[in-house]
Amino acid sequence: MKIYIFVDMEGISGVSGSEFVGADGFCYQLGRQYYTGDINACARGCFAAGADEVIVRDGHGCGKHAFWDQLDQRIELIQGQTPTRLPGIEECEGLILLGYHARAGTRGALLEHTYSSKAVQNMWLNGKLAGEFAFDAGIAADKNIPTIMVSGDDLVCAESKEWVPDIVACQVKTSTHCQGARLLSKEKAHRLIEEKSAEAVKSRGKIKPLQIKRPVTIRKELIERGTIPNMTGAPDCKIIDGRTWEVTGDSVEQAFYRL
Repeated sequence: MKIYIFVDMEGISGVSGSEFVGADGFCYQLGRQYYTGDINACARGCFAAGADEVIVRDGHGCGKHAFWDQLDQRIELIQGQTPTRLPGIEECEGLILLGYHARAGTRGALLEHTYSSKAVQNMWLNGKLAGEFAFDAGIAADKNIPTIMVSGDDLVCAESKEWVPDIVACQVKTSTHCQGARLLSKEKAHRLIEEKSAEAVKSRGKIKPLQIKRPVTIRKELIERGTIPNMTGAPDCKIIDGRTWEVTGDSVEQAFYRL
């Protein structure tokens, strides 16, 4: 049995602001340590629950944040650029979204955004406001793979339940502000991640892939006006206004990469 872990940084235990998640932040190296620690805790839970292989996609930004030499030696790590969002997901029996954050505009959520806090105002999946959780769970669902667990703050955990009601949600902190959170201790957070990961792997057969109608339409609204790329002639593209357009595809992944 193979389990896939896609890792983002904003929802990692111990991370409480922008200084932890960007290479220019004064807490960035600490953020990398916390990131690696959460990965190891998650993998331990997966292996304890019967996984034979765990594939980890280092997914934050450039995808080169985990300390390779500090990872559990049983992990296979994907770092750097990849041709697709979740390469190898079709080999696996479940997806864990580790260290996730709430969608753009979620009031009071720690580091809320959808792919880019500088460029993207909102995104929609089949007419419903959606964040990175929904799109990544949708890409896995294209291959009939269930998203079995999410970790992060209280608000991304609540958001995940709106899309996948039976998902195992692992809350490692409570947001107090876009740049603040009430954190569990490292020991409690890692123990919780390990326990919830094991629970998710054992429950994978009871958790359905994200239910979504196809063909799939994704809409994107940018923050800056006049910055829509030239989409003339793009398949199934519809310009909504000066900052918003949408595309349609046979799958979430196809529509996502047409944007």
